Amino acid sequence: MSLLSFSSPGSSRWKAWLDAHGEMFFLYSRQQTRSEADAKDVFQDALVEAWQKTDRRIPDKALVFATIRRRAIDLGRSTDRRSKREQLVAADLDNWFVSDFAKEDTRRFLKNALGELPDLQREVLILRVWGDLSFPAIANLTNVTVATATSRYRYALERLRDSLAELKP
Repeated sequence: MSLLSFSSPGSSRWKAWLDAHGEMFFLYSRQQTRSEADAKDVFQDALVEAWQKTDRRIPDKALVFATIRRRAIDLGRSTDRRSKREQLVAADLDNWFVSDFAKEDTRRFLKNALGELPDLQREVLILRVWGDLSFPAIANLTNVTVATATSRYRYALERLRDSLAELKP
């Protein structure tokens, strides 16, 4: 196919070309991706890239197919990397404490006690203890008053103290 000149993707030549070939390109895009939403993104990005590569002319079908394929591969790799990172982060959430505790039972008990705290109290406790943030910084970060941040911390400590009382022989 020879390259047809057009001024913008809104021109009548572009629309006619897209009407003639768009469904075929989208089906190929859908086949190369994991979801319809990804296919739409890849399809659109590939058309724009092919249009730019051909100096704003109607691109050859082979170029569009190749661009769709490359974009789909890039998206798949990116999605896989993100998924692996998220799995690693999720696995690390199980390791809340440094492994300097002498007894695994104590560590497990503390982890469970921390997990039983209300979310807002646990957040303030973590920011204060592990994040080493001041109460004004915690208040600013969580969008509450300093008094609220302080009381959440105090309530979290009281709950943990009550839970840890069970460890005494």
